[in-house]
Amino acid sequence: MSALQRLFGGELPRLVMFDLDGTLVDSVPDLAAAVDQVLALRGRPAAGVAKVKNWVGNGALVLVRRALAGSIDHAQVDEAEAQAALADFMQAYSGGHAATTVYAGVPELLGWLRERGVLLSVITNKPERFVAPLLKEKGLGEFDWIIGGDTLPVKKPDPAGLLRVMSAGGVTAQQSLFVGDSRNDVLAARAADVRVVAVSYGYNHGRPVALENPDLLVDSLDALI
Repeated sequence: MSALQRLFGGELPRLVMFDLDGTLVDSVPDLAAAVDQVLALRGRPAAGVAKVKNWVGNGALVLVRRALAGSIDHAQVDEAEAQAALADFMQAYSGGHAATTVYAGVPELLGWLRERGVLLSVITNKPERFVAPLLKEKGLGEFDWIIGGDTLPVKKPDPAGLLRVMSAGGVTAQQSLFVGDSRNDVLAARAADVRVVAVSYGYNHGRPVALENPDLLVDSLDALI
């Protein structure tokens, strides 16, 4: 019996929903490059990969606000300045994503789930326009539903995206799983009353995701097979 079946009392879930950045793909190198372009346009020094890794996870606007602040705390950043920086970021990030890589174990799990007829979704705080092209570019196949950070009026940790997908699929919370890498993912799953698996390798603002108490913590997604 697989670890996933053990988590669901011997059955497979009918629906598995995934976060994207830090869960399926390591996108920080390309995100950092776009952030550094935004900063360079403003005559500021580059932030670099290490800082940006701690800033991602709350959507593009928060990412650029943190870049402008040079800190995870961005409360003092001017909103007009942030919106101008966001426009520059969207342009900078809209090219290819050659430096983004798929984590080990991801293709294996996705293929295994598809072979068994499990419904699949991506629910991410990344702007929706980037999600499908990135999944296609990285060869991750088709997902039944994609929810981006601007698809709905709210984003994770709000559970609205999870609830939307479960409703669309006619699937109950007890038949569903969310897989992510951060506190936002765990909080969204808990709010939707869905079991949650966390990956140890992702981005959680420098905090071990084990501290968020997911139902299961794995070092690679093929550990669920």
